[in-house]
Amino acid sequence: MSFLTVNGISKQLQDQAVVKDVSFNQPQFQKLAIAGATGSGKSTLLKIISGLLQTDEGTVDFLGKRVKGPLDVLIPGHPGIAYLSQHFELRNNFRVEEILERDNKLTAQDAMHVYEVCRITHLFKRKNDQVSGGERQRVALARLLTTAPQLLVLDEPFSNLDMIHKQQLKDVIADISSELSITCLLTSHDPLDVLSWADRIMIMRHGEVIQQGTPQEVYLHPQDDYCAALFGKFNHLSDVQAAVLGIQTTDTAIYIRPEKVVLADGNGIAAKVLSVKFFGSYEEALLQAGDIQLLMSMHPGAVKQGEGVRIRVEL
Repeated sequence: MSFLTVNGISKQLQDQAVVKDVSFNQPQFQKLAIAGATGSGKSTLLKIISGLLQTDEGTVDFLGKRVKGPLDVLIPGHPGIAYLSQHFELRNNFRVEEILERDNKLTAQDAMHVYEVCRITHLFKRKNDQVSGGERQRVALARLLTTAPQLLVLDEPFSNLDMIHKQQLKDVIADISSELSITCLLTSHDPLDVLSWADRIMIMRHGEVIQQGTPQEVYLHPQDDYCAALFGKFNHLSDVQAAVLGIQTTDTAIYIRPEKVVLADGNGIAAKVLSVKFFGSYEEALLQAGDIQLLMSMHPGAVKQGEGVRIRVEL
């Protein structure tokens, strides 16, 4: 029996096709991330998977049972699937411990373990309006986890968080998978947030899944400019330019990340450093190699603007 099966899901909203014939399987304990620009259909797909939105075509099966939409059930949602929206709400004028107690299905010991994983034990006596946005999100997440779900669906969990709270939430989500053995499915408009977490990444554009694979595959071998740009800066080279740089390819275009352009010994390709930008742990240089411009990232201080260097491209 498969864990989660999505088969031919399509959905129109306001006469616009938002999700188009999406199919995939997610095995239990696989960490799956769905990436794509705003409006690519990610959130709509998650709501259908969670039983919160009616699909027009196709089916979703969870642990061998069909996930029904809100038109088919009295209370929307599916047993065993917990969904956290980026627009979550918590009851006002209640202490955190009261919010957590409401839907708790776990023993006191198991619930406390969830609260520890979510880093919220110090918030119990505070009222809802006395915690930060990042803390509120972790409270909302813990409340869902105390319902004992088998699949946790997170819609843009890192949106609107500062760097400190974003990193805390990343740690929490990682621990949910490893310590609580709960399967996670999440979306992000910033796929860099999921590269180090996901086992598999699906990329959506205009409601369709256009590429999927391991984080390494989708990062290093994007199929087009859209997929490449989602994960950061890149060098787009034609097959002719690639040949000049010593790269043999049967594709009409390839995508090279800046860190794959490296300094070489005397046998490398001659290039001039046009500019250097500092980004803290690394610098980024714009190079001119003949008629080709390339971005190269390296340790700070490795090159200076205006100097000549030798480079090679690693694949």
